[in-house]
Amino acid sequence: MEGGTGGGGGGDVELVSKTLQFEHKLFYFDLKENPRGRYLKISEKTSATRSTIIVPVDGIVWFLELFGYYISTDEQDVFSKELKLDSKAFYFDIGENKRGRFLKISESSVNRNRSTIIVPAGSSGEEGWAAFRNVLQDIHEEVSRLFMVANQQQHMEPPERLSGLSDDVGAGFISGHSTNSASGSELNVERLVDMHAHDDIGGMGMSKVIRVDQKRFFFDLGSNNRGHFLRISEVTGADRSSIILPLSGLKQFHEMVGHFGEITKDRLEGMASANVRTLEPSQR
Repeated sequence: MEGGTGGGGGGDVELVSKTLQFEHKLFYFDLKENPRGRYLKISEKTSATRSTIIVPVDGIVWFLELFGYYISTDEQDVFSKELKLDSKAFYFDIGENKRGRFLKISESSVNRNRSTIIVPAGSSGEEGWAAFRNVLQDIHEEVSRLFMVANQQQHMEPPERLSGLSDDVGAGFISGHSTNSASGSELNVERLVDMHAHDDIGGMGMSKVIRVDQKRFFFDLGSNNRGHFLRISEVTGADRSSIILPLSGLKQFHEMVGHFGEITKDRLEGMASANVRTLEPSQR
C-alpha cells in the first residue's frame, strides 16, 4: 500500500476523491485501494508547491480525533502531538505566520521521505481546520459504507434458518445497507454506522456495526412470530460467530456491559490514547 508498507505503483484503484479550497490552498483527498489495502492520499497544492502525506485507512479516525483536539482546545493549552500508525509517525504542530495560525502535519516513515502539509486555521477562528475535518469525516463515512458493501455477502444469512440459531428465537435476521455514521467516543473504535433494513419486520428492523481493532461487530434487531431479538455477530477476517439475545434480556445485558465498562474505565482510557502522545520540544 502506498504509504502503508511501501511506495505507490500501478494497480491502485481510486475509491473516493474530494477537494477542499481554503484561502490560497487547494487540498486533494484521494481514497485508494490496491492489493495491500486502502489508504488516504492527502495533497496540498499552492501556486508554487505540492506536497503529499499518505494515511493508512485505519488512521483516518485518529486524524479526526486530533483535529477535534486542536479545534476545541484553547490556543495557550495546545501541545504538539505524535501519532504512530504501523511503520509511520505523524507529527502535529501549531504554528503562526503573517497569514495567521496553522497546523503543520508531517509524515515520517522508512519508505518515504519526510513530507509535510500545512492547514490554515482561518482568519476568524478554526474554520479551516473544521472544513478539513468535515472532509475527513465524509471520507470516513464513505469508508464505512464501502466496507459494509464489500462484506455484505459474509454478513447475510439465508432467511429460512440461521446456523446456530436457538429455538427460543428462530429465524429473522435482517440484512441492511449503510447510510450515515455517528461519532464514537473511543479512538480505536470505528464510528458507528447506521443501516436501515431492507424489510422492516414488525417495524423493528435495524442494523449497526462497529469496528474494534481487527474485529467487526454487527448488531441486528429482528423480529419473527416468536418475538423480537438482537443478533450480535463477531467477524474477524473470514471467521464469524453470533449470539442471539431475546429483547427480554436486553436490559440485563446492557447493565452487565455497563458494569464491566465502569470497572475497567481507567484501563480503557489509557488504551484510547495509546497511539498518540504529547511531545516536548526536546523530543522533536
